[in-house]
Amino acid sequence: MGELVSALPVSAPVTSVPAARAGRRRSRWDLLLVCMAVYIASGVGRIHDLFPVLLPLKPALVATVLGMGLWLLQQVGQRRFALLRSRVSTCLVGLLIWGAFSVPFALTGGIAFQFWIDFARAIVMYFVIAGSIRSAADVERLVLVYFGVTVLYTLVILSRFQLGNDAENWRLGRLYYYDANDLATLIATAMPLGLYFALAHRRIVLRLLAVAGLLFLGVALIRSGSRGGFLAFLAIGAFILVGFTTIKARARVAGLLLILGVLGATASDKYWTQMQTIVHPHEDYNLTDDAGRVRIWKRGIGYMMDRPVVGVGMGNFQTAEGTLSPQARRSEYGRGVRWGAAHNTFVQIGAEVGIPGLLLFLALLANLFLALRRVGRRAKRAGATDVARLAQTLTAALVGFVVGGFFLSLAYADMLYTLAALAMGLAKVARTQITLS
Repeated sequence: MGELVSALPVSAPVTSVPAARAGRRRSRWDLLLVCMAVYIASGVGRIHDLFPVLLPLKPALVATVLGMGLWLLQQVGQRRFALLRSRVSTCLVGLLIWGAFSVPFALTGGIAFQFWIDFARAIVMYFVIAGSIRSAADVERLVLVYFGVTVLYTLVILSRFQLGNDAENWRLGRLYYYDANDLATLIATAMPLGLYFALAHRRIVLRLLAVAGLLFLGVALIRSGSRGGFLAFLAIGAFILVGFTTIKARARVAGLLLILGVLGATASDKYWTQMQTIVHPHEDYNLTDDAGRVRIWKRGIGYMMDRPVVGVGMGNFQTAEGTLSPQARRSEYGRGVRWGAAHNTFVQIGAEVGIPGLLLFLALLANLFLALRRVGRRAKRAGATDVARLAQTLTAALVGFVVGGFFLSLAYADMLYTLAALAMGLAKVARTQITLS
């Protein structure tokens, strides 16, 4: 008790669990929270790409500007900037500053500056989303938005993109904004959020809708044909079975069996053949081809070692592939050179902003997991089961991102920084509203 109270900010209100639950009931949607929902729907769910009629309205820009203004005008209570001080926030600010420092040294300064601007917007919105959260109910609302827009994106994709029976068209390809592999990782991050509502929510209608959403996500995961997405799903499943202690074991097993049933019923022979290459990779081009992931990763590590301090610049990995790689010499003989992506979030960040950037990124992820673990333990001891359950849900979503991101270039993806904002908003709630009395 003494250790927890001493860790609280002096100005932070300390309430009992019943009082925190009363605050949960009192909090309602307001304009700032609506702006955050629109931002998540645009940044993560890409609703303006799905429905071009929304493009003139610029929902992401409007939500960003209006949300920032409203938050700055509401610096009271749970929305004070001071409550967001944490190691996670420090890592993000450090990464932003280091990215700016690397811009003048980038292979292509214009590309690096544009990527830095987009990254700066994501970091600013991390603070606004986390700052807008007043209670666990707000976290739950924004988690529902994240899950809902992912399901919406999936439904639109499934309705507009059809698969063929030939060897080339058995899986989804280039979609709106995300490709099939990116979509699989997005789905992996959203599935634990859906399980939270399907297995533990009080409203039966919402539970049924969550189950339906999970079924659609399962179908889309299969149609993506992504091995990284499949591994992310397995990692999430393992975490849910072992670490999701706030939901009864039989409910967790039932939920996973339902999703596995959908996977088994909808997966084609071609899909399982593709998944078998995970354990039998001898025929996988990723291990042998110059354009395969393994050799790209090795070249990316080489770029990082050659430019260990500032890297090649944000967004410049493809430029490095086309100008610095051994394959770039082919252009001297009139042969084409593929300017490919890193296909690994950690290789990407290390190659583009150097070893300091990679260390900051790893520290960011480590501190996110540690913060959520502390929140879960604190909330369970205090009897705030809803907060503990949310902490474990967000942990599972981050597990999905880390595993999926190991095979993709997602260092600056909105899905990561949105999940980070939700995690730190929950940590703020746990720190200021829960006591062990």
